[in-house]
Amino acid sequence: MKKLLVIGYVWPEPNSSAAGRYMLNLLHFFIKLDYKIIFASPAAESDHRYPFEQLGIDKAEIKLNSSCFDDFITKLKPDVVLFDRFMMEEQFGWRVAKHCPKAIRMLDLEDLQSLRKARKTALKQQREADFSDFQSDIGLREIAAIWRVDLAFVISRYEMSLLINEFNLPEQKLFYLPFTLEKVPALSALVSFEQKQDFICIGNFRHEPNWDAVLYLKEHIWPKIRAQLKTAQLHIYGAYPPKKATQLHNEKQGFLVKGWAEDAMKVMQQAKICLAPLRFGAGLKGKLFEAMLAGTPSVTTSIGAEAMSAELPWPGAIYDDVDKFANAAVQLYQDETQFRACQAQGLDILATEYLSQAYFSQFEAKLEHLAEQLTQHRANNFIGNMLMHHSMKSTQYMAQWIEAKNK
Repeated sequence: MKKLLVIGYVWPEPNSSAAGRYMLNLLHFFIKLDYKIIFASPAAESDHRYPFEQLGIDKAEIKLNSSCFDDFITKLKPDVVLFDRFMMEEQFGWRVAKHCPKAIRMLDLEDLQSLRKARKTALKQQREADFSDFQSDIGLREIAAIWRVDLAFVISRYEMSLLINEFNLPEQKLFYLPFTLEKVPALSALVSFEQKQDFICIGNFRHEPNWDAVLYLKEHIWPKIRAQLKTAQLHIYGAYPPKKATQLHNEKQGFLVKGWAEDAMKVMQQAKICLAPLRFGAGLKGKLFEAMLAGTPSVTTSIGAEAMSAELPWPGAIYDDVDKFANAAVQLYQDETQFRACQAQGLDILATEYLSQAYFSQFEAKLEHLAEQLTQHRANNFIGNMLMHHSMKSTQYMAQWIEAKNK
């Protein structure tokens, strides 16, 4: 049986974040290919960590800047190593290359952090992001990590285009893999207009775009919605709410900060409209994917909806203007005909863009090709080899210095 070692930036929390759900998707793909999976992370474990042992996945704790990892991976001898975000490739990539040179090295980008940072910087300066914004410290490190690995998973078609056309990365180094699902629910199975109530906003509070969206709702959008719908309520859910978030709770305003949701899909199904006024960010938005799955129309921004709808009509509304956003939310909340049309549109998008079987078949073929052509694949990757040579030396000496200092 082949072995997969996943080196996680954090332990996966599918009910807390889109990143956790995406990682679970990847794990299921490898399970279907009959891999023995070991999930390792240097992160502290949280109460919300997914119990992946029930899937037959082993858990291992590893340390940063420690040669004990060298012994660990030498004994394990994985066939494939998957780095969860570029920081883990930086930390452990050189060790994997040195001690398991035949292992296929893969990178799960989740979303392009350099894109998210560039958009945040541009937002603060009240301008549009441009290509020069991507050339930050994070941008250079992230792109270098993609060059060094054998294959990188890209969650968004927009980011695929950006990496190929702007950063000139070879297409064969990238694999487009969005969120996936086995089957699309029937329209008749969705919760009806009459049974749904309230607005919802959901997202991990540790993710900066989500916290910005909550503040933006509180200060600019919700007062305009509430002025038209006097008794409406907005339920704010999300893991790890800080005190500054819970202090926004105001029952008189119908602005209810509820924090962690035991069952994110259930609260999404119960809500009538999902609000996601995201002003910066990257990747695909798990909350909007789940809104379609739950039959809950959404009102979001151009960044929120980016690359999600396969150019089909959006199941709700997309506006960056505050007044238009609020008015669209009010109309959707009251218009049953439009609401039902949005439910059907969401299912159309899911069926067109997110069914897993097509991606799984491509994934299986890509993995097989890599295994057969790995030597040639790497020989063609001069830039990656050059970056690996230099980063291996610098990272190796820094890690050894830190380890010696810690002793």
